[in-house]
Amino acid sequence: MNSEDSESHSAQATIDEARSSDESRASDMRGRRVPRKYLFFPGWIMLVIAAAAQFMSAPGQSYSVAAFNRPMRDGLSITETDFSLAYGFATVLSGLSMPFVGRLLDRFGARLLLPVIGLLLGGACIGMSQTQSLGDLYLTFTMVRGLGQGALTLTAMWLVGEWFERRRGLATAMSGLGGTFSIMTFPLINRYLINTYDWQTAWAVLGIACWFVILVPSLLLVRNRPEDLGLQPDGVDADAEPDDEPANPLITPLEDSWTVAEVLRNVTFWKLLAVPATSGMVGTGLVFHQVSLLGSRGVAEGWALGLIAVQAGVGTGMSFVTGWLTDRVEARYLMSAAMVCLAAAIALLLVLPDPRLAVVYAVLLGLHGSVLRSTGMVVWINYYGRANQGGIRGVAFCVMILASALGPLPLAVSFDQTGSWTPALLGFLAIPLMSAPLVWTAWRPVRSV
Repeated sequence: MNSEDSESHSAQATIDEARSSDESRASDMRGRRVPRKYLFFPGWIMLVIAAAAQFMSAPGQSYSVAAFNRPMRDGLSITETDFSLAYGFATVLSGLSMPFVGRLLDRFGARLLLPVIGLLLGGACIGMSQTQSLGDLYLTFTMVRGLGQGALTLTAMWLVGEWFERRRGLATAMSGLGGTFSIMTFPLINRYLINTYDWQTAWAVLGIACWFVILVPSLLLVRNRPEDLGLQPDGVDADAEPDDEPANPLITPLEDSWTVAEVLRNVTFWKLLAVPATSGMVGTGLVFHQVSLLGSRGVAEGWALGLIAVQAGVGTGMSFVTGWLTDRVEARYLMSAAMVCLAAAIALLLVLPDPRLAVVYAVLLGLHGSVLRSTGMVVWINYYGRANQGGIRGVAFCVMILASALGPLPLAVSFDQTGSWTPALLGFLAIPLMSAPLVWTAWRPVRSV
């Protein structure tokens, strides 16, 4: 059996399982047992767990690792280049592992994978606390980066995608609050732990926190799909009569789900990938060099750092708006708008006639980020269905992570070789300007029969 047949068989098995559960529930209605009733939709519990998972992805995220940079370099007697190369190596491997993790999710679900990832991530943090050499650092960075930044975030998004359909965009934005709160708190927590104790203790505390926040709730509460509890996405009772509300034409139903092999042959998929690739590369590069970039335009260092909070605040607040729109508007329009916002921010940065206009720059980046946190997360499952969403999302995550690993380099080379950020910024400006019309033509795919 070839890979495509295997994927088709897996997708059909998922559909058959759902149909089988429907038949068993119908049998229950004839007298075998009474379906359990819930006081509220369990999907909200899954959403909270997904938010908690994104919150605890911090050990593998750049904003958290940044606090360990100097203490670990001093403790291990390594250079900035050594530290950065180890981190870049881990980032590349993390990206390459995402399609594999996605396929595991489609096969085993979050109920199995989430506690396993939580257990391993906690152990990886403990391993970081025991790092004694550069070789150890390569290994432990690869573990925390792959498990935290990659697998944990992907699993959280998979869980929300399974439990919500009509309100998927808004639910995704709500679960993203966990990531926002993580950005706001972990740099401060890490700095406190390192200054009060040492970097080894800080990593150990993060490991224990992973076990407490992720492992215990996921073992007790997580269920893969609403069908497992006799429900449908969004809390519809599977035994209830179907309502008169038409199906959302923006969402591909389960029975029409695509296989990964089919998606990889679909031109719309490659057009959509322009957005995570552009955002991963250009967005990461801009944030990584934000202090220096804005400083070259007369913006004070403290103000430049503060604008990161402005970006996060705008992105979080507007993600609820873009999430609501995601459930009602074609994704290609919103994703094109995100590319326009990113291009406008770069264009403003190139000229920036007044340092105070840096606030507008931060707002534009925040608007761009709000689309990524909602539409950019759910477009894959909305376009291609639930049955293989892990594998499909895994490919998109892979592209985004690999692009983010490359993002800071062009700006650094531009400044080192020419003494100016402008050449790289002009190149960065061209990328979203090309991506915007490309994704605008990413019409909803039609599966060939």
